[in-house]
Amino acid sequence: MLHEGQRTILQAARRFNTVACGRRFGKTTMGLALAYYGAPHAPGGLGRGLDVGWFAPSYKLLDEAWRSAKAFLKAMIARTDAQQHRMELRNGAALDCWTLEDEDAGRGRRYGLVIVDEAAMARHLEQAWTAAIRPTLTDHAGGAWFLSTPKGRNYFHALSLQAQQRDDWNHHHAPTSANPHITADEIEQARQTLPERIFAQEYLAQFLEDGGGVFRLVTAAVDTGLPVEAHWARDAGDGRAYVIGVDWGRHEDFTVIIVIDAKERAVVAVDRFTQIDYAVQLARLRALHERFPRAPILAESNSMGGPLVEALQRMRLPVRAFQTTSASKAEAIEALALAFERGELRLPMVRWLIDELLAFDQERLPSGSMRYGAPKGGHDDGVMALAIAWSGICTALRPSFVAANAPGL
Repeated sequence: MLHEGQRTILQAARRFNTVACGRRFGKTTMGLALAYYGAPHAPGGLGRGLDVGWFAPSYKLLDEAWRSAKAFLKAMIARTDAQQHRMELRNGAALDCWTLEDEDAGRGRRYGLVIVDEAAMARHLEQAWTAAIRPTLTDHAGGAWFLSTPKGRNYFHALSLQAQQRDDWNHHHAPTSANPHITADEIEQARQTLPERIFAQEYLAQFLEDGGGVFRLVTAAVDTGLPVEAHWARDAGDGRAYVIGVDWGRHEDFTVIIVIDAKERAVVAVDRFTQIDYAVQLARLRALHERFPRAPILAESNSMGGPLVEALQRMRLPVRAFQTTSASKAEAIEALALAFERGELRLPMVRWLIDELLAFDQERLPSGSMRYGAPKGGHDDGVMALAIAWSGICTALRPSFVAANAPGL
């Protein structure tokens, strides 16, 4: 059973179609229905006894579609080849599933329909489509569907523009809200908790100018009146609450220490160094903490961070471990991005930190989760120290913390 948003797209279908979908719209279900039944004004495949090619960017995404197809076509399958990802139906048609990690995927086959799932994530989409996939449609004058959540203005975006200009193409827009099974409250909660650009891309299915950049309004957050070095920071004997975030450096990376004033929502101290013995790093952190003696320290505990956190605990410093996982990193980065968009955080004029924030990238993984990090050859130590400190600020604003540490906050 297709929902109304999916049926609307099928009614407006043409031979070639691009569909920009929000997350959880139901594009895979719609794609499987297309694979068998086709659409009212567009060629189909399996139901007509013609082979269909299903293309995905990675093996993980391909396996998810393969399992869904087996369940969808269960009553009609005569034979399956899991190694080749091929299903042969009782009417003689076959469904071939390919990964676009191979630019020549599908070459030499004849299809009545092809479906490219998560097209925006396929790195070699243009080469695969023009040189390998498009020719497979020639024998049967077959059709094609490109289904994806947008990811910047890449070749999927170019195809979507083409689809709006040619008679045999059509572009369809399907935000998450077009799926009636996703409640408005759930979407609103995502809007309130995600950075604006991530919500716009992932839920509103908008093509953004820069699909990689994570932080907006960074330059607007710069306050030239704030200190730019740790030893310039104000005296902490004012009853305020502060949080210290630490990201440890390894090899060519930097160790970065950032202090945020919880009341002013401002970075008031920054320290950055590299190629220094861990004993010296601990001493510098301890010296900085003496200026903010009541401030909790949130320190990365991955790898060498674990022993360093233990060393800080032996010094009787108020340290808490921040275990960096893909989930905890995403949560901290998205909270920081939201703070910039809401104007809740001020930065000093520290050029390297601003540059790191502006260059910070995002990439959507086959699992659907986001991976964040510096571009190749860049650093994100300052970003992570800031994100860790800001996660502590979010904790510091809770009533229990305020009562214990800063009654006047």
